[in-house]
Parts: sequence; structure tokens; C-alpha cells
Amino acid sequence: MAQKGFHVAVVGATGAVGTRMIETLEKRNFPVETLTLLSSERSAGKTATFKGKPITVQKAEPESFEGVDIALFSAGGSVSKQLAPEAAKRGAVVIDNTSAFRMDENVPLVVPEVNEEDIKWHNGIIANPNCSTIQMVVALQPIRKAFGLKKVIVSTYQAVSGAGAQAIQELKEQSKAILEGKPFVPEILPVKSDEKHYQIAFNAIPQIDKFQENGFTFEEMKMINETKKIMHMKDLEVAATCVRLPVVIGHSESVYIEIDRDDVTVNDIRNVLRDAPGVTLEDDPANQIYPMPAFAEGKYDTFVGRIRKDLDRPNGFHLWVVSDNLLKGAALNSVQIAESLIKLKLV
Repeated sequence: MAQKGFHVAVVGATGAVGTRMIETLEKRNFPVETLTLLSSERSAGKTATFKGKPITVQKAEPESFEGVDIALFSAGGSVSKQLAPEAAKRGAVVIDNTSAFRMDENVPLVVPEVNEEDIKWHNGIIANPNCSTIQMVVALQPIRKAFGLKKVIVSTYQAVSGAGAQAIQELKEQSKAILEGKPFVPEILPVKSDEKHYQIAFNAIPQIDKFQENGFTFEEMKMINETKKIMHMKDLEVAATCVRLPVVIGHSESVYIEIDRDDVTVNDIRNVLRDAPGVTLEDDPANQIYPMPAFAEGKYDTFVGRIRKDLDRPNGFHLWVVSDNLLKGAALNSVQIAESLIKLKLV
């Protein structure tokens, strides 16, 4: 019997993540019967191609979700807060790529390789985690299952595409201006709505999103809180420092972990990761083989390497984790959640 086709809507269809959602649906041969592309009024009227056919992008309104089975949202938190409940009310299962619902206790926060079962208790909305959180938990889950997990300290090296198309453009324009000796005025990074902006070209900015009262940024708190929620470990010790680098696509992370056992070797960790879903092990220091964002771009997996045992703590390990932040960090994870909905017969 032929598989049922689904009516899928993509909200934010013209953005960096939205376009990759459309590409991912096509590449993974997701059973789409009808594809509705939605955006702000500003982008309505543009066209996108799906399986060789042009589709006109429409303005996203509550009525747009009539008859929709699955709605993939990536159009900003305010749009999700306004329209996701409207879509769910009309019978669609919303997979939301913003931070709007991630910490809502009534909304599952899902990375299929880690906590697919949480999808079962959704109430019409499922949250897609932050890009930097996703790749980290994909790498940590197999280690946790085998050896336990006590502590995580992560420093991120994040691409400008995480801040949107304007940030990519700013990096390119600043780089050109510096190389040509011309003046420029930063306008986007670290946070567009802040008063101060800094150059990102040939620089590193230790701020992603707004600072909170505790001295951590919102991005850092997202990583801390989301990791605990996804892994069902509210007492896990997690700390994060998030840094923006002049890289277009691909987030990198230096992750220090402490596990429950003292007798585990680097090879034990490698063996667990070698067979882990969604992970590619690239860890051959003798031949200078390790993950890099330039080679992760366009690939689905999370790449792990530079695995070292800590020199002072027998249960401590260091990892280097890299992934395409627009794919596994956003579009791919959303589509994988949709695939899990079908697998679990929840749509």
C-alpha cells in the first residue's frame, strides 16, 4: 500500500532555514502531497521550487493552516507565538524552530536521536532546540547512555548564519572593506537590536543574544536549560560560553564532560560514537583528521573529534563537535521530528 501523503506548510519559507527545510523535505523524499509556503507580507508573492515545480509563497495567516497536517515554523519567535497556536487549533502539528515554546513544560523539546519518545505527549506543538544545543546533545547522548554524565562545560565558535542573512552579508561586506582599506560601520552583530555593534570580520565576539542578570547571555542559558530538558537531567551541571566567529556556516564546540566512571578510555568513547545515530567520528590526530565547519557544510551528521582524556580528572574528557547549523541545527532536525511523527503514527 502506498504511503499516505501529507499537507505540509513551511512558515518563513524564504529565509535561510526555511529554504533548507524545503530542500530537506525534497532530498529525504518526505511524503508531501501538498506543500504550502508561507511568509511575511514582505516576502509573499516570491516563488520557490519543490520537485521541479514553482510554488508561490503566500502571506501567513491563521486561515493558511486549514487542512495542514504538519507545519514547520522558522519565522521568528513573535510569529510563532501568534500563529503556532492557530495552526494547532486547526489540527496541524507544529514543529517550531524558534525559542518561543522550548522551555514550556507542556511542549516537548526534541532531538530524535536523543528523546524521540517525548514526541508522544505533544499537544499540537513540538519545539526544535537551539542549533548549538542540538549538535552537542547528539554527541553526548551515546556517551551518557554508556557511561553516565555529570558535568558539561562548552565553549562555542558559532557561524554568522545563526544570526540570519543580514549577518552573513555584513561579514562579507566588512571583510571586503578591510581588505580594500575602506571604512565601514557595523550594524548587525552581536545583537541587531542593541545599541552597540562590533566588527565581525577578522574578529571574535563573545556575545550571542542579550546578556542576562546572571552574566550569561540568552544563547548560553538556552544551551544550559535546553540540554537539561532534552536529556531529562535537571541536576546536570552545565555551563556555556558562546562566541560568534567570522565563519558563514557551521558551528564548532569545545566540550568538556565528566562521566560517572573513572575506568573509561578514549577508545571506549570513540567506539560508542562510531556507531551512534547522526554522528560521524573524525578523530585521527596522527593524520590531522578532525572536524571543521568548512567540511561539515551541507552534511547532515554531527562530526566529533579531538577526543582526549583530561590530564587531571580520570572521569573527564574533551571533545570537538562540529555541525551545519542550518541543517542538523535547524531544518534537518525539524524534518526528522516530522518523520518521527509518521513513524510513531502520530499524524
